[in-house]
Amino acid sequence: METRKLECFVTIVDLGSITKAAGVLHMAQPALSQQVASLESELKQTLLIRSKQGVRPTAAGLTLYRHAMTILPMIERTREAVASSGGAPSGRVSIAIAPYSMAATLVPGIMTAVHARFPGIVLHLTEIHGGVLSDAVRNRVLDIALVYEPGRLPGIQFTTLLTEGLFVVGSSAALAGRDAVTFTELTELPLLLPERNHTLRQLLEKQSERAGLPLNVFAEIESVSVLAHLIGVGLGYTVMPRSAARTHLSGVDYRAVRLIEPAIDVRFSLCTTENEPLSEAAAAVLVTIREYFLQLKTAGQHNPE
Repeated sequence: METRKLECFVTIVDLGSITKAAGVLHMAQPALSQQVASLESELKQTLLIRSKQGVRPTAAGLTLYRHAMTILPMIERTREAVASSGGAPSGRVSIAIAPYSMAATLVPGIMTAVHARFPGIVLHLTEIHGGVLSDAVRNRVLDIALVYEPGRLPGIQFTTLLTEGLFVVGSSAALAGRDAVTFTELTELPLLLPERNHTLRQLLEKQSERAGLPLNVFAEIESVSVLAHLIGVGLGYTVMPRSAARTHLSGVDYRAVRLIEPAIDVRFSLCTTENEPLSEAAAAVLVTIREYFLQLKTAGQHNPE
């Protein structure tokens, strides 16, 4: 399907007249009518109804019109992006990281790798919660996010970087001598968890429903610095991957033991929109993050366990 045919069709529908559209497009009316006839032949549908009052789209024509209004702007943006791609990518790229993850420890390396290759790119970094974060990526408020993958979401693409097991985390005194905690035992502990829009909380809630054992949520904590203090003074337990505990509790006397029966794994992923292409700068950052993480794994510098 040629772009020119779509442009002609949209102009006709917008103006409600083949004669007026021919004038705007600087085309002869028979030539414009032929463009429509070619589209109708290609799609095997009648697209326009002609009358003395002008033309109006059929049901099939309305469907084509809606899709064309999405396709044509994307093609134009693609043309502009290609035309301006002669130089190195530059501009602002927004990256969000989910709390209760080890993403914060990756930021220095990511920034160094990006600026070494693309000095014209300015990274905007923020930390927000999983559900809000996915919506922000879908709506193009954010370009990229580093999150725990919640499962299939419309309009969102996840690229798994690694899979990690969940650990029960508490003060060293509270978990002294323990190597593991069963899910049944976990439900009896006073838990310090993020809100329900966080993927880790959702995974635990789903297992709680399957087991018929409610979680004992002592408090909902969004600040990791507050969480670290509460864990350190023995006021509760939390659940997170061991790498996240290393990131956020480095100054705390804590112990992390494996959650078992069942063991629960989470996928740490890159999150991007799947409906619209990234800007040239954002695409460059995305590739750099993937390569950086691959280098870490190849060099054995990141071991989630």
